[in-house]
Amino acid sequence: MSRSRFPEEFKIEAVKQVTERGYPVAEVASRLGVSAHSLYQWLKRYDPKRAKPAESADQQAEIRRLKAELKRVTEERDILKKGRRILCQGVRVRYAFIRAHEQQFPVRRLCRVMSVHPSGYYAWKASPHSLRAREDLRLLGHIKQAWLESGGVYGYRKVYDDLQAQGERCGKHRVARLMKQEGLRSQTGYHRRPGHYSGRPAVVAPNHLQRQFTVDAPNKAWVTDITYIRTHEGWLYLAVVLDLFSRQVIGWSMQSRIDRELVLNALLMAVWRRQPKQEVLVHSDQGSQFSSYDWQNLLKAHRLVPSMSRRGNCHDNAVAESFFQLLKRERIKRKTYHDREEARRDIFDYIEMFYNPKRRHGSANGLSPVEFEKQYFQRLKSV
Repeated sequence: MSRSRFPEEFKIEAVKQVTERGYPVAEVASRLGVSAHSLYQWLKRYDPKRAKPAESADQQAEIRRLKAELKRVTEERDILKKGRRILCQGVRVRYAFIRAHEQQFPVRRLCRVMSVHPSGYYAWKASPHSLRAREDLRLLGHIKQAWLESGGVYGYRKVYDDLQAQGERCGKHRVARLMKQEGLRSQTGYHRRPGHYSGRPAVVAPNHLQRQFTVDAPNKAWVTDITYIRTHEGWLYLAVVLDLFSRQVIGWSMQSRIDRELVLNALLMAVWRRQPKQEVLVHSDQGSQFSSYDWQNLLKAHRLVPSMSRRGNCHDNAVAESFFQLLKRERIKRKTYHDREEARRDIFDYIEMFYNPKRRHGSANGLSPVEFEKQYFQRLKSV
């Protein structure tokens, strides 16, 4: 029987005997009187499972490719969501980001999104800290220690001076960079609005100091003033006496009342500490405490020469004002005192345990007031 004599319907039914009823091809071909080759051709043509196998394989390959592309785009999107702020940072920061997410995303994909080469990342991973980075970590430990010992008030310049005194060899800008990176900064605040001040001269004593705040030896000129500290119990008043040579607080007194006894006690402490053998200029403002007869008599008894600022002109006593500004900015601003005794203890700690012996001062060549005077007397002995 010729192949052309089999109608389409016959061929389809023959194919169904194999595909649907499960008969072997050889048995169906024998029963129908056709060659096995012809039946295979019919299967290839009419069996939907075998139709267009090449086209089906191409479709599956395309589907696999699209799935892979979708996975890649999704992962890159998720990486960018997590690390878009990292892209503008240094290479080592991006390496650290890749290491933190390599369990979640393929490393090569992370490297491509972060614009780094995989070989560079693996080299960094083997040794993440360079010699310079390890030295920065060591130096940062000393920086934190110096900053904490200052009560958290030093900026990078004074921290740098502390490191130099310890024998560390580093640049000032390196200290600034590490402190900024770690969020360490100087205590700021209490800025005053600049203005013009004049005022009338004092009646009790003339202004002998005339803003000559630089002197060449201790016990030549002292300045004194009063400030107040808020507590929950009420105001605590503080009077201080500073030596202009080193800016050291040589006398102080704290009381709940602002009267002449407050300033007399501060001056008596200064006299007791310094035991001046020559005349000393003592500069103050025109407050009633400094204009009293008791104050004037105490000055005469110890050969102290009075000097007074012009009325309403704080610049004439700028050194004392500057000390109070430091005290409030570096210590009082950061505290809440429950009573006067707590404030008294804290202010004593600032003056005697930090400011005088440790706090570096620009007018003292970057040394503490006590150290500055010590070096002065050592120079005198060596001459």
